[in-house]
Amino acid sequence: MNLIQWNIQWCRGLDGKVDPRRIVESARTFADFDVLCLQEVAINFPALAGSVGEDQAAALSAVLPEYEALYAAAVDVPGEHGVRRRFGNMIFSRFPVRQVFRHALPWPADDDIPSMPRVALEAVIDSPLGALRVITTHLEYYSATQRDAQIGRLRGLHAEACGHARARPSAEYRDGPFQRFPRPVPAILCGDFNLPGGPADPAYARLQEPIGSDTPRFVDAWQHAHPGVAHPPTFCVHEHGHADTPYCCDFVFVTEDLVPRLKNVTIDSETQASDHQPVIVEFG
Repeated sequence: MNLIQWNIQWCRGLDGKVDPRRIVESARTFADFDVLCLQEVAINFPALAGSVGEDQAAALSAVLPEYEALYAAAVDVPGEHGVRRRFGNMIFSRFPVRQVFRHALPWPADDDIPSMPRVALEAVIDSPLGALRVITTHLEYYSATQRDAQIGRLRGLHAEACGHARARPSAEYRDGPFQRFPRPVPAILCGDFNLPGGPADPAYARLQEPIGSDTPRFVDAWQHAHPGVAHPPTFCVHEHGHADTPYCCDFVFVTEDLVPRLKNVTIDSETQASDHQPVIVEFG
């Protein structure tokens, strides 16, 4: 199974052009992906540089008809002509999707700091590795207070899911909205975590701390595929509008039970179809 994690900057390349088709064409050159996790997918947001307010979720889905497309808006605000403006994350899956969860992440007030709501999109997928949860997210860029709360929530969601995996199903309500579907323990957590210190950021270590004896912790897929090798940067590689020095803020974490299935992790440092570089993970 191949997975790509990529913040696509509302489909805007470093040439200033917004082009959803180019995003998909670029992704296909990285890997024959089975799961594609994207952040910064915009709908009806003409104020974003280069955009005319296109429905990027629909445009990306149209180029990927063989995949199931899932969208979660973190920002959902009024727009012109009754069409709401949305900004969020997507998952495309070649494999069957059983359940979908859209988790609003904490957004505590932080004076005089720009910020926006954040969301984690979770899909339970029937994959060649077995049933697993794929979660993609995009944490707050400006506020460390909000990022810390959001990481705490992600850890709590993982513990909650593992609790559901252990719970005994009720013999009642086999149909309708009470119907029970598996919520498995194995999970992949990926996204743009906006950690200014990269792997040296305390939040990076906190995300991987143990949660409980019956809850496998998250581990950084790159570190297990490349022990002792520093993460290549994933942000500000080809332009330096946000930082003078490129750094890594895009990660793929996997639960410990998936570590033996990791075959390789790569970061494409060449593409300029976004201001972030994609992370490609191969499982076997």
